[in-house]
Amino acid sequence: MILVTGVNGQLGFDVVKELTKRNIECLGIDREELDITDKDAVGKYISNLKPECVIHCAAYTAVDRAEDEEEICSKVNVYGTENIANACKNIDAKMIYISTDYVFDGQGDTPFEVNGNIKPHSIYGKTKYEGELKVKEILDKYFVVRISWVFGVNGNNFIKTMIRLGKEKESLNVVCDQIGSPTYTADLAPLLCDMALSEKYGTYHATNEGYCSWAEFASEIMKRAGLNCRVNQIPTSEYPAKAARPFNSRLSKKSLVDNGFNLLPSWEDALDRYLIELK
Repeated sequence: MILVTGVNGQLGFDVVKELTKRNIECLGIDREELDITDKDAVGKYISNLKPECVIHCAAYTAVDRAEDEEEICSKVNVYGTENIANACKNIDAKMIYISTDYVFDGQGDTPFEVNGNIKPHSIYGKTKYEGELKVKEILDKYFVVRISWVFGVNGNNFIKTMIRLGKEKESLNVVCDQIGSPTYTADLAPLLCDMALSEKYGTYHATNEGYCSWAEFASEIMKRAGLNCRVNQIPTSEYPAKAARPFNSRLSKKSLVDNGFNLLPSWEDALDRYLIELK
């Protein structure tokens, strides 16, 4: 039995879908079923269920709002994660913790290795990294999987926003100096399921292959969705946001390759399949 938190989110939804497809017994839960910030409730729930693995997709991900809601963000991303990790330890279960490119300093132009320069510049990044530390302090049987630029069929994301705006506007301004890799949850889910069934514990980076800027990503979305909206490339300095965004979100996949896991398809290939799924 595998327990998946955050089932109403983009990733949790696709992880449960993939486990079900593989005929692996699973249960997807969200905040209505379990408040992960309630230590006693989490301990009781997981000890009763006795899953072999918990894939922890639930998180506070509102990056800008987190700058004003540090306490709430911490409660979910740090202490909620700690509660899950402690509950897993008590029943000797594995845990997969989903983390983010925001844990790095976001500088330079080379891909970050798993032990690269950890220096988050936002509350969101800071709390996700503190969540990583809790998992590593408490458990031996853990996977920390850092991802970036997530999109899936269940929930809001950059692609859905671009398509909506592309139908309404003749042109859009999109930043061109933040570089990274999109991550399609339908491609990530099989990898997480493979990890859950393995004992290749450790820290990993998992995104679709290839890099682009947000502006390049937006241009491809318009082109492949058949929209005539022009994308104007602008620097981050012209698009003020409350939380600092990483300029460099490139993540090295060396740990995946070294441990014999499959790399995800290219982001362009993922985008094509996603647009078909949206229809």
